Amino acid sequence: MKTLIIIPTYNEIDNVGAIIPQVLSLDKDFEILIIDDGSPDGTAEVVKGLIPSLNNRLHLVQRPKKSGLGTAYIHGFKWALERNYDLIVEMDCDFSHPVESLPQLKTACIENKCDVAIGSRYVKG
Repeated sequence: MKTLIIIPTYNEIDNVGAIIPQVLSLDKDFEILIIDDGSPDGTAEVVKGLIPSLNNRLHLVQRPKKSGLGTAYIHGFKWALERNYDLIVEMDCDFSHPVESLPQLKTACIENKCDVAIGSRYVKG
Protein backbone atom coordinates (compact mmCIF):
# COMPACT_ATOMS: atom_id res chain seq x y z
CA MET A 1 0.00 0.00 0.00
CA LYS A 2 1.68 3.18 -1.27
CA THR A 3 2.14 5.42 1.79
CA LEU A 4 3.40 9.00 1.85
CA ILE A 5 4.82 10.49 5.03
CA ILE A 6 4.69 14.29 4.84
CA ILE A 7 7.39 16.03 6.88
CA PRO A 8 7.42 19.84 6.88
CA THR A 9 10.77 21.42 7.68
CA TYR A 10 12.21 24.74 8.71
CA ASN A 11 15.79 24.75 10.00
CA GLU A 12 15.86 20.99 10.61
CA ILE A 13 19.39 20.33 9.35
CA ASP A 14 20.21 18.48 12.58
CA ASN A 15 17.27 16.07 12.22
CA VAL A 16 16.39 15.63 8.57
CA GLY A 17 19.36 13.45 7.65
CA ALA A 18 18.56 11.06 10.52
CA ILE A 19 14.78 10.83 10.24
CA ILE A 20 14.68 9.99 6.52
CA PRO A 21 16.57 6.67 6.69
CA GLN A 22 14.75 5.67 9.88
CA VAL A 23 11.35 6.14 8.27
CA LEU A 24 12.28 4.47 4.99
CA SER A 25 13.78 1.45 6.76
CA LEU A 26 10.41 0.56 8.31
CA ASP A 27 8.44 -0.37 5.19
CA LYS A 28 9.30 -0.74 1.51
CA ASP A 29 6.07 1.07 0.57
CA PHE A 30 6.88 4.19 2.61
CA GLU A 31 7.86 7.34 0.75
CA ILE A 32 8.63 10.75 2.22
CA LEU A 33 7.71 14.22 1.05
CA ILE A 34 9.79 16.93 2.68
CA ILE A 35 8.19 20.36 2.41
CA ASP A 36 10.88 22.88 3.22
CA ASP A 37 9.91 26.48 3.91
CA GLY A 38 13.10 28.17 2.73
CA SER A 39 15.30 26.98 5.59
CA PRO A 40 18.42 29.17 5.71
CA ASP A 41 20.38 26.42 7.49
CA GLY A 42 20.71 24.11 4.46
CA THR A 43 17.96 21.60 5.29
CA ALA A 44 16.85 21.36 1.64
CA GLU A 45 20.41 20.77 0.46
CA VAL A 46 20.72 17.76 2.78
CA VAL A 47 17.49 16.34 1.33
CA LYS A 48 18.65 16.99 -2.24
CA GLY A 49 21.83 15.08 -1.49
CA LEU A 50 19.87 12.03 -0.33
CA ILE A 51 17.33 11.91 -3.16
CA PRO A 52 19.51 10.19 -5.82
CA SER A 53 20.30 7.20 -3.61
CA LEU A 54 16.74 6.50 -2.43
CA ASN A 55 15.06 5.16 -5.57
CA ASN A 56 12.22 7.67 -5.88
CA ARG A 57 11.19 7.23 -2.24
CA LEU A 58 12.21 10.74 -1.16
CA HIS A 59 10.63 13.87 -2.60
CA LEU A 60 11.20 17.55 -1.91
CA VAL A 61 9.03 20.61 -2.33
CA GLN A 62 10.84 23.87 -1.64
CA ARG A 63 8.70 26.85 -0.74
CA PRO A 64 10.37 30.26 -0.91
CA LYS A 65 9.56 31.41 2.61
CA LYS A 66 8.23 30.25 5.95
CA SER A 67 4.50 29.83 5.31
CA GLY A 68 3.43 27.77 8.30
CA LEU A 69 2.88 24.19 9.31
CA GLY A 70 -0.80 24.06 8.36
CA THR A 71 -0.24 25.25 4.81
CA ALA A 72 2.68 22.84 4.45
CA TYR A 73 0.44 19.90 5.34
CA ILE A 74 -2.31 21.10 2.99
CA HIS A 75 0.23 21.40 0.19
CA GLY A 76 1.47 17.89 0.99
CA PHE A 77 -2.04 16.41 1.04
CA LYS A 78 -2.78 17.90 -2.38
CA TRP A 79 0.56 16.64 -3.70
CA ALA A 80 -0.20 13.12 -2.43
CA LEU A 81 -3.73 13.06 -3.83
CA GLU A 82 -2.48 14.16 -7.27
CA ARG A 83 -0.15 11.15 -7.23
CA ASN A 84 -2.69 8.60 -5.98
CA TYR A 85 -1.13 7.57 -2.68
CA ASP A 86 -3.18 5.04 -0.70
CA LEU A 87 -2.28 6.42 2.74
CA ILE A 88 -1.04 9.83 3.87
CA VAL A 89 0.73 10.41 7.18
CA GLU A 90 1.81 13.68 8.73
CA MET A 91 4.86 13.79 10.95
CA ASP A 92 7.21 16.35 12.49
CA CYS A 93 10.92 16.24 11.70
CA ASP A 94 12.10 16.75 15.29
CA PHE A 95 11.41 13.16 16.43
CA SER A 96 8.55 14.33 18.65
CA HIS A 97 6.48 11.66 16.90
CA PRO A 98 7.88 8.14 17.42
CA VAL A 99 9.07 6.87 14.05
CA GLU A 100 8.62 3.26 15.15
CA SER A 101 4.84 3.81 15.42
CA LEU A 102 4.38 4.35 11.69
CA PRO A 103 3.85 0.66 10.81
CA GLN A 104 1.21 0.39 13.56
CA LEU A 105 -0.71 3.33 12.12
CA LYS A 106 -0.55 1.79 8.66
CA THR A 107 -1.75 -1.56 9.97
CA ALA A 108 -4.60 0.09 11.89
CA CYS A 109 -5.84 1.75 8.70
CA ILE A 110 -5.61 -1.42 6.63
CA GLU A 111 -7.01 -3.96 9.11
CA ASN A 112 -9.83 -1.74 10.37
CA LYS A 113 -10.56 -0.15 6.99
CA CYS A 114 -10.18 3.24 8.64
CA ASP A 115 -10.23 6.57 6.93
CA VAL A 116 -8.16 8.06 9.76
CA ALA A 117 -5.79 6.73 12.42
CA ILE A 118 -4.37 9.11 15.00
CA GLY A 119 -1.27 8.43 17.00
CA SER A 120 -0.76 10.36 20.21
CA ARG A 121 2.35 10.67 22.31
CA TYR A 122 0.06 11.49 25.24
CA VAL A 123 -2.09 8.35 25.22
CA LYS A 124 -0.62 4.94 26.04
CA GLY A 125 -1.60 2.04 23.74
